[in-house]
Amino acid sequence: MENTFVVNIIHRPEMVPEYAEKVTGHGQAEDLGRKALLTESLDIFRFQQETAHKNGLKTTIQMTYASLFNEEAVSIAKEHHEKYGDEIALSLLGLPCTEFREKYKTKDFCIWMFSMEDKKAIVDDVFGKFHEIFGFYPQSTGSYYMDAELINYVKATYPSVKCAVATCWEEGPKAYHTCNNSWYTFMDGGPWNPWIPSKTNTHAPAANEAEDSGIVAIPHLSRDLLACYDGNGSNFGTHPQNVLRGMIYDSKTWEYPYLYNLIDQYRHLAKYNNGYSYNMMFVGPGWLNKMGRWEAPYELLKKSYEDGMAYYGELKKKGELVDMTMAEFADFYRANKSYTEPECALWKDILYGSNKQLFWYTDPYMRVCVNMDQGGAIVDLRPYAAKLEWPVGIGTPHITDASYPFLIQEKYRAGYFTHYAGEGTIRSAKVCYNGEEVDLALCRTHATFSQKDKARIITLDPVDIEFHDLTVKLQTVITFEEGSSDIRIDRNILEMSNPDADVTINEYMVACYGTTEYAEDMLGIKLATGSDGKYEKIDYEYKCREASVAGGKLAEAIIPQIKTKVILTSDSDDGESYVREGYAFSPMFTLGFHKKIHDKEVVSTWLKLERAN
Repeated sequence: MENTFVVNIIHRPEMVPEYAEKVTGHGQAEDLGRKALLTESLDIFRFQQETAHKNGLKTTIQMTYASLFNEEAVSIAKEHHEKYGDEIALSLLGLPCTEFREKYKTKDFCIWMFSMEDKKAIVDDVFGKFHEIFGFYPQSTGSYYMDAELINYVKATYPSVKCAVATCWEEGPKAYHTCNNSWYTFMDGGPWNPWIPSKTNTHAPAANEAEDSGIVAIPHLSRDLLACYDGNGSNFGTHPQNVLRGMIYDSKTWEYPYLYNLIDQYRHLAKYNNGYSYNMMFVGPGWLNKMGRWEAPYELLKKSYEDGMAYYGELKKKGELVDMTMAEFADFYRANKSYTEPECALWKDILYGSNKQLFWYTDPYMRVCVNMDQGGAIVDLRPYAAKLEWPVGIGTPHITDASYPFLIQEKYRAGYFTHYAGEGTIRSAKVCYNGEEVDLALCRTHATFSQKDKARIITLDPVDIEFHDLTVKLQTVITFEEGSSDIRIDRNILEMSNPDADVTINEYMVACYGTTEYAEDMLGIKLATGSDGKYEKIDYEYKCREASVAGGKLAEAIIPQIKTKVILTSDSDDGESYVREGYAFSPMFTLGFHKKIHDKEVVSTWLKLERAN
């Protein structure tokens, strides 16, 4: 797989493009069958297809329900399948049209938000219409999000389906707030690159064949793994109109180097993933509306699309890119990836000019973000090991919130930099000496990536910690062992200004659970610490209690609300493990381990995740 950069280019003839009806209608009463709208949609789809083919690239044509009623859209798809090898697939986006509204009596259009009964009816309707038109069932489908129940039904009923667009990376409260609190589609917490979803939760990758849902999932858009995490993801993606919406271009020259830098950073991920990297471009026709979008005129929208496609075309000519249809990619993925192989991304800022660097890691047991700007602190942690059942849609507890819950999330639960009272969620360490303490989250650094056998290793540059009369040079090494739910963290004292001194390392994790900024009920969480039969326990009651055990090697929490057990362990006999309960103003819990350490010594701890039934 050496240096295989795969690109999926996906187009959909969306006869009623998102947002476009209101623009094309110029204030007229809503009319989803308006001829001007349908004509423009087809013109845009045709332009997109021509632009791809002109650059020697094949596409996946995701037919929408509305397009199945349009002879011209069907004719183009058939012709391009024969002539260029484009795949004819089926999208579960683009449901709204006159036929759909009349049949289902609703303005809902997000397939995962319907009741399960309606999901099945709509899928059967759309797949049946597709088969009636083309004489076969599709191999690929997709939406912004597809919940596990929906995927399982599609795969069981239409086994030809092998690939699906299944989630939109970090599309949650941040996106909601930048859409004037109106975009009720919460789907934070999934992988940013292709994966095999488990049967119980789309976000959580399958650990083995028994958990395999039967499809390969791809993300809806390839997003900037730093700018998108810090801000609104809709502004930062390899979808050219994302870049325009983020206003990341020169308004005089209409150039956008950021777009190419973003594509290149995705290519660079081959370095961390055994030579494989991936990118996708999925642009609905609404983005190329003749009236323009955001502050950009149509001419700029058109140019950005042509330039983006030309860049992919140049890479293909140089032998640096392989264009695949979605079905082809699903076969490639299954032939080249194992269930337990992680997806890794050491990602640097390519937009704001900072030196910030994040490391993203995902496998069947967890999704983790390590922030080098905060000394290698873990700032996002999703416990995939729980394979949490999370039904979505009308009639479930989660009508609009499809996110996978976090244990740590610095954007929604403060992280290190927090209010004058209380704590935020983070996994970090404090170095303590003679009544002074320094949190490593305050020590900015950078990291390098390495791989040894089945381990992925992040080695941070050493940091100097200055106390009143002592300087300590400390290096952190974080190891992810493939096939396990363990994160090993080593703190290595490289040098002390006084070699005879000792300092105390306080390894800690402040955590909670949730999917948004708002606190959840922590009652029912069970904390325990100790080892060798000596344990102290706290049942969470918001009472600020703390328990510690000298010589303890373990601190753990069971969070029944998300069926998760999180464990912090050490192999040291001469430390102290502890747990701490939060309070209503700061509804967190803390797991920790203290140990005294001398020059040239190392403290090792492990963070483990398990399902708790």
